[in-house]
Amino acid sequence: MKKLFIFLLLGASACNVLNPNITDDVYVDNAGAASSWVNGVSRQLALTMNQVVVSSELVSDNYYNNRTQSSKVFDIPQIDYYDTDVNNMQTQIAILRTMAEYGLSKVLPGDVTSTASDSAEMYYSSGYAHILSGELFVGLPGSEKGRVLTPTEHLNLAIASLNSAITLADAGSTAQMAYTLLKARAFYSLGNADSAVAIAKTAMSIPTLLQQVKYDGTNSVTNDMQTYVFSSTYNEFAPSPRLDFLDPKYYHTGLASADQKPVTIVKAEEAWLIVAEAAIAGNDLSTARTTLKDLLSSVIANRPTVSLNDSKETRNGGNRTDYPLTAELVKFDAADNTRSGYILNRQAGNITAYTVSGTKVTATDLDAATTQDELLYLLYRMRQEIFMAEGRRMTDLGIKFPVSQTEQLNNTNVSDADIVAQIPSFIPRARGMDDFTNDTASGIVTMKYDMNKVLVENKTSPYIFPFIN
Repeated sequence: MKKLFIFLLLGASACNVLNPNITDDVYVDNAGAASSWVNGVSRQLALTMNQVVVSSELVSDNYYNNRTQSSKVFDIPQIDYYDTDVNNMQTQIAILRTMAEYGLSKVLPGDVTSTASDSAEMYYSSGYAHILSGELFVGLPGSEKGRVLTPTEHLNLAIASLNSAITLADAGSTAQMAYTLLKARAFYSLGNADSAVAIAKTAMSIPTLLQQVKYDGTNSVTNDMQTYVFSSTYNEFAPSPRLDFLDPKYYHTGLASADQKPVTIVKAEEAWLIVAEAAIAGNDLSTARTTLKDLLSSVIANRPTVSLNDSKETRNGGNRTDYPLTAELVKFDAADNTRSGYILNRQAGNITAYTVSGTKVTATDLDAATTQDELLYLLYRMRQEIFMAEGRRMTDLGIKFPVSQTEQLNNTNVSDADIVAQIPSFIPRARGMDDFTNDTASGIVTMKYDMNKVLVENKTSPYIFPFIN
């Protein structure tokens, strides 16, 4: 009889256990199995997001690994198929997808107490696993030892699963709208502007829309990104100086174990960004500008902020010791004008922390943008700042992870092309995306590269700007 990996509930959380006394026919077909499985999948979603957010933020120009045992080469960026972190991320996504599929095929049908919302949650988790597969990897198998599916195939499977989730969810519920906006994201990644915009516009009806994955420090399901950017003694991940004002998105007051912040998966901001980007791609700059200004005033301005004591933050990780600690001026690259307010003096008093979204792009900036390239630049600045520390930036840079060596050794369907990372030629190497100079005499910090400018300069690349290519 096949043994079953189950998620036994311990208090409010769950623990992954292999119990040799529990088999399919014991666990399945029992009342209550569905609710425990849903909780287990929710826990797996949290574990998956830990791996996704930490690894992809390091690869991007958002954060620099200033100390931790996390990848020391992702910052280069160097992404090898034999890297443990590559395999860990692939594994977590595969577990999430497999658990959701098993819940739909075995657990929920055998439990008379299961609900339509339980099934919707499984379809949502399956769909999200396929979105992560399509956005983050050059390809991944869609089943154990199966054929390596392309990103397009994964995204289409995501849409099919999300269609089922939308149908099963309570009509008009926040969950249903979150599934809907996630579907728009899948169409966005496919480059299907018409479908993405039409679906995104329905999500604009809820400007407070927010779907997050929760963590439970009491039961050892902690937010790893929170640990690295705030809770650790050594301030281990350092943000780009031009993004300093957005760090930390995750923090604790009191005991860290009792205050683990959630990570956002879906939020209303994405709907406005999709609509605006499609308008820019169509050279309808007036609509794009109006949409982005409405995003600032109707959505971001209403997101919560907190006044936070972050005086222990000294960027003291050790690999780099010249991080600015006071309110210095920033230049996004050597050709840029100086900008103020990007670097916070955390010793001068409490700082403002943006718990959902923040940006320094203003309506005045948008009004001054008169060309397609200028608006595209501001939109991608907004995307970077709005999705800060949520694992989205790496995809906007056109970078993808390869299939892991572990998969290659166990799956004859993996080809040589599948084990090569996608890193566009315009991406600076040698840690250039994170590099800067700090002139303490003038008080000016200058980034080596303005990556949003680099993206616009390479807008015809097939790896970026899905509505333009």
